[in-house]
Amino acid sequence: MSERHRFLAEEAGERLDVFLVQRLENITRSLVQKWIEEGQILVNGAPRSKNYKLRQGDMVEVEIPHTEPLQVEAQNIPLDIFYEDAHLLVVNKPKGMVVHPAAGNWDGTLVNALLYHCKDSLSGINGVIRPGIVHRIDKDTSGLLLVAKSNEAHLSLAKQLAEHSIKREYRAIVYGDLKEETGVIDAPIGRSEKDRLKMAVNPRTGKRAVTHYQVVERLSGFTCLALRLETGRTHQIRVHMASAGHPLAGDPVYGPKKVIRELDGQCLHAKILGFVHPVTGEYMEFDSPLPDYFTAFLQKHRGGEIS
Repeated sequence: MSERHRFLAEEAGERLDVFLVQRLENITRSLVQKWIEEGQILVNGAPRSKNYKLRQGDMVEVEIPHTEPLQVEAQNIPLDIFYEDAHLLVVNKPKGMVVHPAAGNWDGTLVNALLYHCKDSLSGINGVIRPGIVHRIDKDTSGLLLVAKSNEAHLSLAKQLAEHSIKREYRAIVYGDLKEETGVIDAPIGRSEKDRLKMAVNPRTGKRAVTHYQVVERLSGFTCLALRLETGRTHQIRVHMASAGHPLAGDPVYGPKKVIRELDGQCLHAKILGFVHPVTGEYMEFDSPLPDYFTAFLQKHRGGEIS
């Protein structure tokens, strides 16, 4: 079952995705773009791209699928909650936890835990598999995540993400000794043309990606970095640092073939998260201490031991 909406373009020149976001209540631009890619949006009876610029008199048809009953199981999994109110949560995700259910990981995820903790109080904008999820971090990345309880809070936070106004700072340990104390990597990221399961710096089809880094500590064979995301592409830090010749320690995808197995994945922690509260307008900032796996690796390589 689905519901169909029709809108007449009264003026020319507006992008299709922008046009629809302004007319559909509680719908994000990313979701509209997903519907366009899936062919659920037609202009004069034909599918178009998200970049299509409307002409005066164009008839836009949108087929919105009804939300399916939630099939994801609520599970009593402990959560490390840094902040919670009626509108949102800030959760400190442990290394090894998947954010939302997907093939091969239908339970034990952050979403399973959130459904138990929040009951029905999670936004539904991202559908039945990702309720409340505003942004994600990889399974083997630890640290802070925003979760929205209401659609209104979700839309506000998603807008801040799109405008790059949310502060996201990470800590990472990378191979080698960086020459500069600070730097910026500005290189587009897209799907790898050699391996479709990977992301890569791809000037042809990639989207702009910007990562700022600063040396925190120089170790024996490694460097500890503070990294700030200006954009939020999939695997951005991992791809950018690998492209610079300094892949993350423990990264099984973008690092060297002889992976550091003791880390069980990349040494990356989402440490600082700052945003404007969607209801109160107050700026809020949270700082997650480095987890044990990270501090143990730091201590080991301060002593000159190499894995």
